[in-house]
Amino acid sequence: MRHLSADSDWAQLISEVGRPRLEVARRQSPYEALMRAIAHQQLHGQAARAITARFLALYGGFPEPAQVLATPEAMLRACGFSATKVACLREISARALDGTIPSRAAAARLTDERLIERLTTIRGVGRWTVEMLLIFTLGRKDVLPVDDFGVREGYRVLKRLDAQPRPKALAEIGAAWAPYRSVAAWYLWRAAHRGRQSAAQPEGARILAA
Repeated sequence: MRHLSADSDWAQLISEVGRPRLEVARRQSPYEALMRAIAHQQLHGQAARAITARFLALYGGFPEPAQVLATPEAMLRACGFSATKVACLREISARALDGTIPSRAAAARLTDERLIERLTTIRGVGRWTVEMLLIFTLGRKDVLPVDDFGVREGYRVLKRLDAQPRPKALAEIGAAWAPYRSVAAWYLWRAAHRGRQSAAQPEGARILAA
């Protein structure tokens, strides 16, 4: 908080939002995090949660990779997964078994960039997905997902810009936030949320709030 507050706009945001509350799923394996990410891709939260619940009900809990590979495609499709997502779930399961996806202990010995390089070879897993895993599963403190709409929008709101910065430009700007760029991302998500709330208010309410 002190590091980011060297900038007056950041200091005001942090003062208004308070301490960062980054929730890390410390009991979750990278394999499980990636499987859940695939389930949530391109879906609203409620629909993704319903599909995930049906998926877990097949196994009475989160399945091991071998269980997923042994499950007929029709059963996975019946949970609500598309054919493409079923293929991605099977790919992730296979890559967990062959060691491409490390355990939490093994992941702790790998750098952020090495994990991104390794996991983005898997079908359906892009850089953003791995960055979310790094922040919310592994608790890495210096990850800035510059391709994330909310992060870029948050910076636009924070600095009262007319347009979002491009990812490359934000990466350069964000270098100053190291080694706490994950915390910076959390605050930028909050800024984006506050910006949406402000935009939704009637004009009179926005004037009074100002």
